[in-house]
Amino acid sequence: MAFRLGKESREYKSSDNTPIYKKKLDAGIKAEANSDGSIFVDHSVDLNSKQGKKIIAHEMRHIKDMKSGKTDYGKDFVRWNKSTYPRKDGKIQYNGKWYSEGDPNLPWEKVAIKAEKNV
Repeated sequence: MAFRLGKESREYKSSDNTPIYKKKLDAGIKAEANSDGSIFVDHSVDLNSKQGKKIIAHEMRHIKDMKSGKTDYGKDFVRWNKSTYPRKDGKIQYNGKWYSEGDPNLPWEKVAIKAEKNV
């Protein structure tokens, strides 16, 4: 059962009690893992669908990596395996090239995409 929390509505907690909120996200963004350990999922996503389950698995991997200290996100950086990469205007500079956030060529995204395959 969902309840209203500001502009967000809690849908459920994952199997490890990670809070998951439905929220209107920017165009093209289906979900976000947050440094507070929560996940935002766009209202358009059916959490019970195969796509919804893959999205949750992907974001749960990011949460796990944040909790372990393997990754960290800030307004102007992403830290992965103790290396820090600049972040600006929705892009991340990795190995001298600017990639859009969520690009599958980024190593932390490769790990999260792999987690989707277990669904």
